[in-house]
Amino acid sequence: MRLRSDDLRAMRARLEWLRLAGVEGLAAVRGGSPAAGSDPARLPSGGRPVAAVQVGLFGGEEASQASRRKEARGRGGVASEPMSPLDGARAPDAPDGAAALRLIREEIGDCRRCRLSEKRTNIVFGVGNPGARLMFVGEGPGVDEDRQGEPFVGRAGQLLTKIIESMGMAREDVYIANIVKCRPPENRTPLPDEIATCSPFLFQQAAAIRPRVIVCLGTPAAQTVLGTKATITHLRGTFREAGGIQVMPTFHPAYLLRNPAAKKEVWEDMKKVMALLKAAG
Repeated sequence: MRLRSDDLRAMRARLEWLRLAGVEGLAAVRGGSPAAGSDPARLPSGGRPVAAVQVGLFGGEEASQASRRKEARGRGGVASEPMSPLDGARAPDAPDGAAALRLIREEIGDCRRCRLSEKRTNIVFGVGNPGARLMFVGEGPGVDEDRQGEPFVGRAGQLLTKIIESMGMAREDVYIANIVKCRPPENRTPLPDEIATCSPFLFQQAAAIRPRVIVCLGTPAAQTVLGTKATITHLRGTFREAGGIQVMPTFHPAYLLRNPAAKKEVWEDMKKVMALLKAAG
């Protein structure tokens, strides 16, 4: 029996996430069956299976054995915060961040892992300093980004550049990427299986760069990085830790273009980011 295309996409997304989460020897799925000649799945070192991180937009609450946070509970019996996929992210073995990023880009290749590849012009990998102390993560490429192959170059990107410059930095000082690397049709929000397929590459980028702070721009970016279902209205303005990195959720520049009054709130968030970076030295 052959699987429907939507089922295949979901299965590919699941397998890709498992592979990048640490499960070795996963067979590729093509046409409804494992690829010929693929080895059966093997357990990682230690002999225990590794489950994928699938929280928030991923639609579940499984946690990777390799990246599970300590499930310590307070005296009042309150559970710890949801786990972020960044907790288990690993960069490729490389001498430095720039080399690791090149390896990640090579692994992406001419990606056809999800439906977003069908109408894209360019893969929008990311841009900036591979040793950046500050990283910005958005939702996905728009029409200008798809055309130029660089994130945040349209109207929202111009506003982001002004924000960065107001913080005393240049675009070349920070790193900018998105949770998906191909433009969603009509600039719609990426679907859960698209995010599950593509976001592991973002987590690898973050692990390669090791910024002090990640600023998540908008709800999809914040939910994906933090592994939560909370919206940006509830998340913004407060630091949260993920994978040893401080994460500041804030409004997306595109939202600020529609709601200029919110610029004040974003600037308050950026002042907190600047203070943290200054204190960190």
